[in-house]
Amino acid sequence: MFVLVNLKAYPSDPVGIATAARDVAAESDVRIAVSPQAAHLERVAETGVETWAQHVSPVEHGSHTGSTLAEAVADAGAVGTLVNHSERRLRLADIDGALDAADRADLETIVCANNPPQVGAAAALGPDGVAVEPPELIGGDVSVSQADPDIVENAVDAAAAVDDSVDVLCGAGISSGEDLVSAGDLGASGVLLASGVAKADEPKEALADLVDPLA
Repeated sequence: MFVLVNLKAYPSDPVGIATAARDVAAESDVRIAVSPQAAHLERVAETGVETWAQHVSPVEHGSHTGSTLAEAVADAGAVGTLVNHSERRLRLADIDGALDAADRADLETIVCANNPPQVGAAAALGPDGVAVEPPELIGGDVSVSQADPDIVENAVDAAAAVDDSVDVLCGAGISSGEDLVSAGDLGASGVLLASGVAKADEPKEALADLVDPLA
């Protein structure tokens, strides 16, 4: 089970959370990664935690002011990137371009999608994984695996129908070990979460509780 913690732009301590994630990953033998703001990528990567970018732009080297260059993300220590998060939506052509950019920089990729049909469309573009995240549940207290398990099962089926090598992650409202177990039972290979860790008073304790059923 892969646990990817998206710090978004929350007022959190990225290095502190990265250190906590690194330690919990080592103690539990669960794969845990942290996705900080682009400006914090290098500092987070220096902790030794698996580090992911929140976004890469569909551009190459050149005159692209304000873009997030995939090669710069990789140089900062990231090994993967999210693409098309609900809070950073892209057109289909730009998703494809961002995946090409990530591939050029040897970054692993997870494309976010709102529902199973979008999961199937995203899987057809050839990412390493897709994450199903109904927007109405993002940042809430109820996980998608609890609120509507059919979405997760249908997303897994939609991805498998296109390319069974594409992993499916479950996002939106993930905050507990029960949510992780439910996601796995529904066929997900991992979870994508944010506020449950980024806003926690004790991030290490929150992560340890999250992965406890897997340890």
